[in-house]
Formats: sequence, C-alpha cells, structure tokens
Amino acid sequence: MTDTAPGALSRAARARSGAKAYRNGVLAEDAVERDYARRGLPSVAQRWRGEAGEVDLICADGDGFVFVEVKRGDTHDAALGRVTARQIARIAAAAGEFLAARGLPLSTALRLDIGLVDRLGQVATIENVTLA
Repeated sequence: MTDTAPGALSRAARARSGAKAYRNGVLAEDAVERDYARRGLPSVAQRWRGEAGEVDLICADGDGFVFVEVKRGDTHDAALGRVTARQIARIAAAAGEFLAARGLPLSTALRLDIGLVDRLGQVATIENVTLA
C-alpha cells in the first residue's frame, strides 16, 4: 500500500530536494577542495564540526590554516549572496575551537575564505573575509 495521505508527496519531494541539495553541496565542497589543493593548500578537514558549528573546509597554509565557507549558486554572485555575517562569525568561532582542540595558540596564522561554485562547476574564492 502506498502512502496517499495529504502532504505525503510534498514530504517525499522535500526529501528528494534535500538529498539533491546535500549532494550538490558535497560536490561543491569537493571542487573547492581540489582548487585549494591545486594551489598548494591541502585539506586537513572537511565538514569539521565544533560547538560553534560546522566549517565546510579547512586547509593547511604553511604553519597556519584557511577556514572556508563553500556556497553554490547559479552564478558566483548568487552564491555570494547566500553568505551572512552570522555564518562568518560562526566560522570564526569554530576556527578558535579548531585551534584549541589541537593545542594551538589563538595567535596561529589563519584566514577565512569563501569558496563559490557556479552551476557550471567553476570555482572562485574570496580570501580574507572579515566581519564588517
């Protein structure tokens, strides 16, 4: 017997949409990770989670780290429009947790970047994002 209750199809459609969004997000994160690796910044963590929240990608940069929020959209501008100051603050807090979890001082060199992926899979980055 199939589920024909009111709203059943919309729940199923939402589940499919959520699964597709998750897959697309993982693919975007993978594309950004490859781009950083190509530039000599290897990944040390993907989807790292701390008390403050999740960081999509963390890369090594010499003795420091790059914390990257990845956004996907039809265009790079559309993806960038989905970044909020609250997300940047969350990543900054998580960066401190990441350093503390490894016994590293808060003076460790770090930066916050945004990795943008458009519908064609092209990657762009904005480096040294600050809370403004």
